[in-house]
Amino acid sequence: MAGFRRTGGRRAAGAALALALGLGSGAVARPAFAAPAFASAAASGSATSESAVSASTASGSAAASAFGGFRLADITAADGVVLKADVFTPPAGTPGADARGRYPVVVQPASWGQNDLEYVAQGHRFAAAGYVVVTYTVRGFWGSGGEVDVAGPKDVADISTVIDWALARTPADPDRVGMIGLSLGGGLTLLGAAFDPRIKAVASLSGWADLTDALYSGQTRHTSAATRLATIEGLTGRKSPEFATALDDLFADRDLPEVVKWADVRSPAAYLDRINANGAAVYLANGWSDSFFNPGQMTDFYQRLTVPKRLELRPGDHASQEFTGLLGFSNDTWDGARGWLDRYLKGAPGADDRPQGVDLEVRPGGAHESYPDWRSVNSRTEQVEFDGTATVLGDRPSGASGGTVLLSGLVDQWLHQPPTVLLPLLDRSAAAVRQSGPYPQGLAVRGAARVRTTVTASAPQGTAVAYLYDVDALGVGRLITHAPQSWSGRPVGQPFPLDVTLFPTAYDLPAGHRLALVLGTHDGLYGGETPKDGTVAFGPAELALPVR
Repeated sequence: MAGFRRTGGRRAAGAALALALGLGSGAVARPAFAAPAFASAAASGSATSESAVSASTASGSAAASAFGGFRLADITAADGVVLKADVFTPPAGTPGADARGRYPVVVQPASWGQNDLEYVAQGHRFAAAGYVVVTYTVRGFWGSGGEVDVAGPKDVADISTVIDWALARTPADPDRVGMIGLSLGGGLTLLGAAFDPRIKAVASLSGWADLTDALYSGQTRHTSAATRLATIEGLTGRKSPEFATALDDLFADRDLPEVVKWADVRSPAAYLDRINANGAAVYLANGWSDSFFNPGQMTDFYQRLTVPKRLELRPGDHASQEFTGLLGFSNDTWDGARGWLDRYLKGAPGADDRPQGVDLEVRPGGAHESYPDWRSVNSRTEQVEFDGTATVLGDRPSGASGGTVLLSGLVDQWLHQPPTVLLPLLDRSAAAVRQSGPYPQGLAVRGAARVRTTVTASAPQGTAVAYLYDVDALGVGRLITHAPQSWSGRPVGQPFPLDVTLFPTAYDLPAGHRLALVLGTHDGLYGGETPKDGTVAFGPAELALPVR
């Protein structure tokens, strides 16, 4: 066992259903436009743009079905693409209308690979609570026309078109416009907050803030997640040439600066100044083990927002927390989002209203902790130092793993069992394994741990994947967090420093357990860069662990 010293410093059948209902966008498409092209014709904030409404409502009154407060509608975009939509209106006499009989309106873009029927249960719930709701299939998917734009300029312009249509064709109040979306819809809600100032409040559920990070965090291609997304799109959508090129480039490891550029344009984080200036209240809910949008990008985004904001992080994978809500059951995430919209669209806190700040569900026990902001989540940094050097073979599985896309996070959410290994069985020729001493009182890990080590490699490029495990007396290691980090252009055979920022988490290490830091060069989740015939030597390592 490597030398150690410590110094003070500062939850499966549902998996398939969740896959079908909640896949979020992790792919990108190439834009040939500047960010201002997103600006809508209605961006001045006026109630409705006359020209936009005339274009968007040409076929909007056609309803294939109508019963009660629900009807189907076609909404025509400015470029002639028809978006399939559902409209829900409050039953007669529902409280919440203004003096002119208008209600707050909520726009809901469907998630990746899904259609407007995805939100039927929630649409009825919102209408019963006094909202006009318009849900729509994003262009390129199912019955909507056009090609998949992956939150590009056409998708963003469609948001304003749908708002225009709602204001012209429903009893919607132009002064009380909100959005809520899951996955792809979650990312679009944040982009809507940036490019249509009529939007006063949004709720992004399992959405993204930074598509570049989703595809390429740690300068490492997230190929397994991208494969899942491409598969779903192939079944339910029509890929644009730009989208096809971007995927091909990502998988082939070529023209990555262009892929990054495309993703940046589709990242709400790139438009934080607009979101903050427009002032829409932002509600964010994500899972600790989201296979597509790791929580680190959401915590960074949250910290840079200056508008009313709330962040909730719970155990689970992509869209797994929201799934029961899609079936119409009471659900903490959906209830919390509606309470947020109640507060900022209706002007008064509702029964489910939650204050601004951060709420964390701690793994593995499920305790909830509330903080005024993300910086208050931890109070100090525990420095853990590991001695020794280990040379490992390149791109060779060691047994350590970040898990399986869309499955591991579900198991962690429902069974409180993260990806697990037997530490003594890890292949030492493929990974450096270091352990701490036991923590008699346990340890409350809160936030993003950082690893610093030195690397000496036999090739100028490579990938390291760092894993932090909770190890019991039997050597069973449960994954706390992990992250990849790649490098390129390094002199062969010369040591250089390598920093890896692990994905944030909230995890209680039980009393008497140890920490294990594992450093390898292969994980099936990622497209690694270390040559198979190469070697990587990891030197002494320091772990900076944020704790409460």
